Amino acid sequence: MARQLTADEVTDAPMAWPVVASRVLGEGRVSDFVDDTVEVPGGERMARQYLLHPGAVGVIAWDAEDRIAVVRQYRHPVGFQLVEPPAGLLDADGESWQAAAERELAEEVGLRAGSWRVLVDLFTTPGGNQESLRIYLATDLSDAPVPDGFVADHEEADMEVCWAARADLVDAVLAGRLQNPTMVSGVLALEVARLSGRLGSLRAPDAPWPARAVREAHNAALARLHGDAD
Repeated sequence: MARQLTADEVTDAPMAWPVVASRVLGEGRVSDFVDDTVEVPGGERMARQYLLHPGAVGVIAWDAEDRIAVVRQYRHPVGFQLVEPPAGLLDADGESWQAAAERELAEEVGLRAGSWRVLVDLFTTPGGNQESLRIYLATDLSDAPVPDGFVADHEEADMEVCWAARADLVDAVLAGRLQNPTMVSGVLALEVARLSGRLGSLRAPDAPWPARAVREAHNAALARLHGDAD
């Protein structure tokens, strides 16, 4: 019979099996597709192909009228217009995670927040994509100007900014009508925190995020292997 984990064991633990070879199969604007040869604990080797990714932040912006700011955005890979919260890549050098979230909130829905907390951290597709995602709860909202130099283009130029009732979003998630992982995870994390009385104990916006340090170390090791292969 499988044993039950203790409370302290209910945690994801950083671990690095040795990568003995790595090659870039394709390069993209956001992600590179790599093929790693990995040595497993028993000594055998396995090949794993996956996408490198800079990571991202999302924002559940919740107002005093119990509404959440959303956008309706076309997503070409899945062939849907999705209802999503403001979100964006961690691809600006030297920008903090919270600063990236603040920028995305202003750029996409024209808002700023007086209060920031962390709702949830996750890996969006850990079997095939390196992306780590932090979702913030932003409250005490007010209008904000578009950041200097920002011009919406491509999908963002055609997206619609809206408000949605929190309860309607929860219902839509559970009914399978909403599928964006930032939306689903953020809305359900907010609902759990709200119903369990944990809103006041959510993590600070600069709370540790171990996935980021692990990503940096992993990518540095890959870069050395790729350099050796040149």
